[in-house]
Amino acid sequence: MNITQTDKAPAAIGPYSQAVVSDSVVYTSGQIPVDPATGELKTDIKEATHQSLTNLKNLLEASGSSLENTLKVNIFITDMDQFGAINEVYAEYFSTHKPARSCVAVKTLPKNAVIEIEAIARTK
Repeated sequence: MNITQTDKAPAAIGPYSQAVVSDSVVYTSGQIPVDPATGELKTDIKEATHQSLTNLKNLLEASGSSLENTLKVNIFITDMDQFGAINEVYAEYFSTHKPARSCVAVKTLPKNAVIEIEAIARTK
């Protein structure tokens, strides 16, 4: 088992790893829309979705994988009325490759984020 740590995604805010690679599979922790360079939390749903997916992309690449190797995505949102806007942005990142996906509305997320995205992917 290998632990991934990168400064191109937000640092863990608790006792967990950004990602773990085991048997050629990457398991990421949820990526909230924090810009790792500035620490800014994006609150506009489209900007937040872009930031969370950029963080996820960077974390997967640091783990030896990519968005194209993603098997499953889990999305947690605080407002299901934002589902359409999230899908618009999501389609920019997963245009031809469409992994399995779940999207669940939750009451709150860490740092009061509006979205959190995690993934399972195979390594290259």
